[in-house]
Amino acid sequence: MTTDTTEKGLESLIVQSLVNEAGYVQGDPHDYDREHAVGRAKLLQFLSATQPDTYEALGIDEEGPKRTQFLHRLQGEIAKRGVVDVLRGGIKHGPAHVDLFYGTPTPGNVKAAERFAANIFSVTRQLRYSRNETALSLDMAVFINGLPIATFELKNKLTKQTVLDAVQQYQRDRDPKELLFQFGRCVVHFAVDDHEVRFCTHLKGKGSWFLPFDKGYNDGAGNPPNPAGLATDYLWKETLSKEGLTDILENYAQVVEEKDEKTGKKRYKQIFPRYHQLKVVRMLLANAAESGIGRRYLIQHSAGSGKSNSIAWLAHQLVGLEHESKALFDSVIVVTDRRVLDKQIRDTIKQFAQVSATVGHAEHSGDLRKFLKAGKKIIITTVQKFPFILDEIGDEHRQSKFAIIIDEAHSSQGGKTTAAMNMAVAEKPGEYKAEWDELDAEDKINKIMEGRKMVTNASYFAFTATPKNKTLEIFGEPDPQPDGTVKHHPFHSYTMKQAIQEGFILDVLKNYTPVESYYRLAKTVEDDPLFDANKAQKKLRRYVESHEHAIREKAEIMVDHFHAQVIGHRKIGGQARAMVITNGIERAIQYFHAFRDYLKERKSPYAPIVAFSGEHEFHHKDWGGKKVTEATLNGFPSSQIPDKVQQDPFRFLIVADKFQTGYDEPLLHTMYVDKALSGIKAVQTLSRLNRAHPQKHDTFVLDFYNDSETIQKSFEPYYRTTILSDETDPNKLHDLKSDLDGYQVYSQTQIDELVGLYLNGADRDKLDPILDACVATYNADLDEDGQVDFKGKAKAFVRTYGFLASILPYSNADWEKLSIFLNFLIPKLPAPKEEDLSRGILEAIDMDSYRVEVKTSLKIGLPDQDAEIGPVPTTGGGRKPEPELDQLSNIIKAFNDQFGNIDWKDGDKIRQVIAEEIPAKVAADAAYQNAMKNNDKKTARIEHDAALQRVMIDLLSDHTELFKQFSDNPSFKKWLSDTVFGVTYQA
Repeated sequence: MTTDTTEKGLESLIVQSLVNEAGYVQGDPHDYDREHAVGRAKLLQFLSATQPDTYEALGIDEEGPKRTQFLHRLQGEIAKRGVVDVLRGGIKHGPAHVDLFYGTPTPGNVKAAERFAANIFSVTRQLRYSRNETALSLDMAVFINGLPIATFELKNKLTKQTVLDAVQQYQRDRDPKELLFQFGRCVVHFAVDDHEVRFCTHLKGKGSWFLPFDKGYNDGAGNPPNPAGLATDYLWKETLSKEGLTDILENYAQVVEEKDEKTGKKRYKQIFPRYHQLKVVRMLLANAAESGIGRRYLIQHSAGSGKSNSIAWLAHQLVGLEHESKALFDSVIVVTDRRVLDKQIRDTIKQFAQVSATVGHAEHSGDLRKFLKAGKKIIITTVQKFPFILDEIGDEHRQSKFAIIIDEAHSSQGGKTTAAMNMAVAEKPGEYKAEWDELDAEDKINKIMEGRKMVTNASYFAFTATPKNKTLEIFGEPDPQPDGTVKHHPFHSYTMKQAIQEGFILDVLKNYTPVESYYRLAKTVEDDPLFDANKAQKKLRRYVESHEHAIREKAEIMVDHFHAQVIGHRKIGGQARAMVITNGIERAIQYFHAFRDYLKERKSPYAPIVAFSGEHEFHHKDWGGKKVTEATLNGFPSSQIPDKVQQDPFRFLIVADKFQTGYDEPLLHTMYVDKALSGIKAVQTLSRLNRAHPQKHDTFVLDFYNDSETIQKSFEPYYRTTILSDETDPNKLHDLKSDLDGYQVYSQTQIDELVGLYLNGADRDKLDPILDACVATYNADLDEDGQVDFKGKAKAFVRTYGFLASILPYSNADWEKLSIFLNFLIPKLPAPKEEDLSRGILEAIDMDSYRVEVKTSLKIGLPDQDAEIGPVPTTGGGRKPEPELDQLSNIIKAFNDQFGNIDWKDGDKIRQVIAEEIPAKVAADAAYQNAMKNNDKKTARIEHDAALQRVMIDLLSDHTELFKQFSDNPSFKKWLSDTVFGVTYQA
């Protein structure tokens, strides 16, 4: 018999393992009730076996209206509460309470053990789930007592399909309106191949977000090779074991409610743990239960690891932890400054029915004593209260036992701590420590710990992304060396490298550029007739060559770069923000004024915000010396800074020692550094840019102060990575392109066709035939050396061009097109050597949102277009209005580029209607004209969109085809709306 290498083979392997080793029952797909999304036979079997009296009383033992009523009631409860809550709490139906699942039995409780054994865990292959298309089937689904828990799409790399194809299948072919795929109906959806696992808790078509459920390998993404089987078999052997899955349902999975602070709207989110979260919490619980009280644990989890949930899950489970059959901890104290964590922990505990613990927030020193007396099990407090807590539990409550969880990633945004705190760490009572204010939260914790005897009736759990040496020494695991010294290492780590490779944070060093490198690149480009030199480069030359440290000059370089490269390339869909790091309060205030003045001169629509602590005397040319605070300069209270940064016109946050640690803002794209940074401070500061956003594909750092070697060394303990700007020569692109063209793997026609399809919104399967033809040529015509050379040079081209395009104003559309083409081709090229673990761009790129950015780059790059004008402007600003003729030809050109491939019946007429008739009719709309007179752009845009809608309805009878595109094609509607607004608002 031959080995089955298909996905059916993988399916059989998993099902056999679950049935033969995990004690599952194999389900029959015919038993699945598509109207109610339950495995009806197993549900009824469980109820009749475990609750026979209720089963009979409800009259659901036979087919009929009563059974239908019960199934409707069950379905309604799942829709309202989610399947996890229904499993945990059962449902009420008529006079009866119906249990739907029996949880983990406590040791020695025979009755509870029997009940748990009565649960029916089942796995069904090829589940036909659809109420309409009975032919549609899922590879596999797992049920407990007939209620759906998980669905699976399986792929096998041996048949050239991967976990990404499974993700695509969920996004493209699984309709989220189907009952089984609706929110909360199922706990999780898994995409699986023999190397990787992804999961999603809320299917939303193309918007479905799949997270990795991998162990990590070599401190990065993926899974280690498994000598005993498939690399992903931990999924069915550990995670889906009866005990493993029950633990997740009881202690981790839940539906949480999130409230948008600005709009007040509620949103619901289903949570499922990632592998490292599950692993670290389970390891900590097991170790604490075995070791008892008094240990210290350091958990080094990078940004993007989901620390808040890990802390919440740990806190709630430490409450019930037992050591030698007694409760190990009387109370769990969480030290944090994050309000969001406070809410998260309370919400988490509220969801778990088996823990009746209450949560208190100790704002004042007396609260702790009060809460301990009242028997509150979880107490949340701040770093400022930490010394009092240590005193309290070391003196008053010596008989009680505590778990102290320290969250060192709080939003430490500067500002003076209380005088009481200063006194608490003073060597002599009442002495004030001035330097205390300069310490970040981690240093403060370390100082307090050092200054006090270690209390023996507490265990410590410290979470941090980038531990300092002192933190490792205090909380880390001691590791004696042969030479007699002792090293310390974390109890568990989730690295920055893994977070970057898994896409949770971005690599901020990818586009890190010291100003010297920036200048050298700009100079090389100026000397090259194939490039356009921009005005900003002249300023740069003046600055670098004169070595003047004039704030105004640097401010101009920053502002010009931001407008040309960040806004000009529509980074983060045009929403990008920048941060300016200065070396002191006076410098920050000077930058604030320089930015404000220059932005005004440029007629830019944007404005800066400044952030620093306390009051400062400042001398200004216009109003002499006076005391200022950030609030007087900004014109709004300090507490509003994080919210204001997200709103226009504010695009620049200028800081002096504030917002450099713990500040999470996904819209931050660019950082301008004018301050010495090294070591942990460099990592923490630059990492402000790394938060992911669906439309964020890169970041950029322009550093006026530090060299790349210092920065690289700072990052090395956390993530080894190279800084690209040091090895980049723009001329290298000429050579790389020439070498790549010479291999004849692709033709210019193929590049043009693929880029055209992609920019016009084609799905991936339309691109595959072009790419597959190139792969066939690569396989047939190139020997192994040629393949290695081609693939290496293709990667080098994409990397180098991507970097240079983020700095310099190019005029080379061919390079932009080749870069897009290679981005898609590289992941499809078979690796000549097995160790090529490069992660394909197809997964890294969210095709729809990336498209906006590359379209803009291409437009900027068109050789016959004035670089100053670029695409038709849709944002206000200081550009001269274009002559009418140019405007029309620009619109027609943009229309042809983007929508020319649609088979219009009368293309010329349509072009004329779009360029002339529609703008004229919209501009004549009275409501829109009034809005424009009032000079409020936002209101004008709302009235414009309403006017455009009316105009399009008027055109319905004459131009049905145009109206259909406007109604059904979102990218066409957006383009037309932006274009017409750009033309009419300017006019």
